[in-house]
Amino acid sequence: MTPGPVGQITRGTTGTNRLRRIDRWIARHPVLRRTDDPLVVDLGYGASGVTALELEARLRRSRPDVEVLGLEIDPERVERARQQLRLVREGLTDFATDARVRFARGGFEVPSDRAPAVIRAFNVLRQYDEADVAGAWRRMTSRLQPGGMLVEGTCDELGRICTWIEVGADAAPRTLTVSLRLTGLDAPAIAAERLPKALIHHNVHGERVHAFLSALDAEWTRAVAASAFGPVQRWRTALDALASAGWPVSGRSRWRLGEVTVPWDAVRPD
Repeated sequence: MTPGPVGQITRGTTGTNRLRRIDRWIARHPVLRRTDDPLVVDLGYGASGVTALELEARLRRSRPDVEVLGLEIDPERVERARQQLRLVREGLTDFATDARVRFARGGFEVPSDRAPAVIRAFNVLRQYDEADVAGAWRRMTSRLQPGGMLVEGTCDELGRICTWIEVGADAAPRTLTVSLRLTGLDAPAIAAERLPKALIHHNVHGERVHAFLSALDAEWTRAVAASAFGPVQRWRTALDALASAGWPVSGRSRWRLGEVTVPWDAVRPD
């Protein structure tokens, strides 16, 4: 008897443009640019296949030969996504009719005839227990190409508050990225509500991730004078101050997008 997909059916919340921040980050990542086989898996895409279609549309700008495989445990969701894809092929949507996208049933075991360069699992593990995270990472990353990556994270319903962890093919987490819509942002600490499952319960005094978000929040407050030049300048000023204080912030070229990345060691749970 063939075993079924590994995992559980999640709530399936999805929405147009919800994952645009992580899509654009993946599009510029060296893993995608350097691979000889640009297969990307959208694991747990939810009630609609739109996130997989959007992912392909954004990634093909930097890798025209990219292929996206959308995976879902629920067979009804797979069939619904395939119906959406048929409309795409008929030219009845805004997506390219030749979009290199397909849908299949699967979970953390990542069934595929090829090893993916990237696995994106967004808003999936948030609905699991923290104790399940390491095992899920190991299972997913075991399917990656050498040098591939898993991007596991969470965002709000509109995609304005996002956080994600880059995990290597060895199942070791490498970085945490926070990505926020700066216009109308009151405080960066709002990212705490959308931390990945591996970190969300550790946002308490004495933990590294709490110290990082607190420091980011404090510098954002201190940079209020720079807001006269717009929220992007205020964000840059806050991150420059973080760097001066010794925080290993990186991703300077993407700070204008409301992003900041730190090494995993800077935020890992004790």
